[in-house]
Amino acid sequence: MEAATTRTIRIGNANIGLIGLDIALNKAAAQNMQEDQAVEFLYSAVCKKNYIPTGAENKYRKALRNEYRKHMNIDSQETVGLVIRIFGTGCISCDNLQAQVIEVLSHMNLAADIEQIHDPDEIGRLGVLMTPALMINGKIKSGGKPPTLAQIEQWIKETAQNG
Repeated sequence: MEAATTRTIRIGNANIGLIGLDIALNKAAAQNMQEDQAVEFLYSAVCKKNYIPTGAENKYRKALRNEYRKHMNIDSQETVGLVIRIFGTGCISCDNLQAQVIEVLSHMNLAADIEQIHDPDEIGRLGVLMTPALMINGKIKSGGKPPTLAQIEQWIKETAQNG
């Protein structure tokens, strides 16, 4: 039996930890479910182990659809703007990298969706070999050695200019 882990996903404007989502995603992927079928499967699985506020069902379904698309490597049309992911074990270096990214974004007066990823399976699945690692809009920019503020700023500028 697989141990249920918590995966944090973006639901509306909040980051929410959901128990058992990883297991449900893997089952849906193994059965190669169609998107709509997968969303209902994931929603049903998540409801069993997590509290979902009344009226938030559609937000959860939309977020689960995006997670399934990411898991299956399907381009999501809903990703707009900067999406920054920081990969690592939750160590001081990872926290410092997040603080640096926030500092650069603040200096540049830009907004971004920032997410820290600690799950070793997801880190490996996304091709990250060394942590802490920085990914901007799906492209790994650094791994192992934390980048400088100037490097982070340059990568964000390049990404913002290229859309």
